[in-house]
Amino acid sequence: MLPNTGKLAGCTLFITGASRGIGKAIALKAAKDGANIVIAAKTGVPHHTLPGTIYTAAEEIEAAGGKALPCIVDVREEDQITNAVDRAVEKFGGIDVLVNNASAISLTGTLETPTKKVDLMMSANTRGTYLTSKICLPYLRESKIGHILNISPPINLNPVWFKNHCAYTISKYGMSMCVLGMAEEFKGEVAVNALWPQTAIYTSAMDMLGGGGVEKQCRKTDILADAAYCILTKPKSFTGNFVIDEHLLREEGIKDFDVYAVAPGHPLLPDFFLDVDPETIAMKMEPQEHVHFAAENTGPVAETFKIIKGAITQDVVKSTQGVYQFDLSGEEEGTWYIDLKNGAGNAGSGKAPGKPDVVMTLSSSDFVKMFSGKLKPTMAFMSGKLLIKGDVALAIKLERLMLRNQRDIGDR
Repeated sequence: MLPNTGKLAGCTLFITGASRGIGKAIALKAAKDGANIVIAAKTGVPHHTLPGTIYTAAEEIEAAGGKALPCIVDVREEDQITNAVDRAVEKFGGIDVLVNNASAISLTGTLETPTKKVDLMMSANTRGTYLTSKICLPYLRESKIGHILNISPPINLNPVWFKNHCAYTISKYGMSMCVLGMAEEFKGEVAVNALWPQTAIYTSAMDMLGGGGVEKQCRKTDILADAAYCILTKPKSFTGNFVIDEHLLREEGIKDFDVYAVAPGHPLLPDFFLDVDPETIAMKMEPQEHVHFAAENTGPVAETFKIIKGAITQDVVKSTQGVYQFDLSGEEEGTWYIDLKNGAGNAGSGKAPGKPDVVMTLSSSDFVKMFSGKLKPTMAFMSGKLLIKGDVALAIKLERLMLRNQRDIGDR
């Protein structure tokens, strides 16, 4: 791994999405130098499925040798960004580095992506990056090491990266276009670069994107933390670059990459937007059709599906033999599925694998009530709150299964 040099000692890093995953890893690497870290993220209270909060991250950062300022920040909200920046300047005297890490992702096609999710990705990824950069730039221009680092890919116009998740690609390339524009606009004053991984990185996002066992095909967040550290300790003249983590670290003399692997020796999955057999990557990743919103997808429907997924057993699959699709409207509009027919079974967001045996249409709030025992499917159907298409016998099977597991679902 890349050793620390102490070059970030006393520097202030404003990192979005730093309560967990890649953002926290970059924060901890800088903290070892004695840096000040502004943890700008949404999670302020413990979550029963997602790890960490801005406060637990702050404890880890200070234990590593840094100073921390936890701030509740949704990058879609200008006033929250401004407030966090003001607090950072008041506490640490300025801002030297901005890491735009917070991001939202939905690997769904054009017709399957609700407008609400399109708005989320565009607002969090492109607009959030632009806005946070704009608010931090006056202070970055005053810094001796002023630097913006976006966790975004090189702009690859190969159509394969657009055809399966057009909205997501546009939103991530928007972050990358900020690099192109701002690097030139602020040349000599603030360095602006992008960083992207060569392989999939294991975070909470990958659990939903790749399904069970995907972690073996991933590297740990440490590799991006090392690459980010390398970039942020370079002079301002290093700007306008789209850096791939492994390429940079090889240039820095790193030879052992097994230390970054979750399962050393196991084949690794290349990340998106790099033309390393892109069709194969698409086939491996996208049949799952999971949706993850970088800790955004944590509403009642998402939580219910996590519980359902955890309750699926081989016996349930064997006794049910049905694939269910749920077309939900309302607060958490979207399509979800429960596969109790294939393999070990599965559940998640997106269209059901293959042709569903049963399609249920209802509001997201009624869905949550149905699976928590507050609304029986038969009553929902009779009252017109639930529309069922397909094998009604399988729908009844699901109801019996729900009744058997309601206590477990309702208590979590």
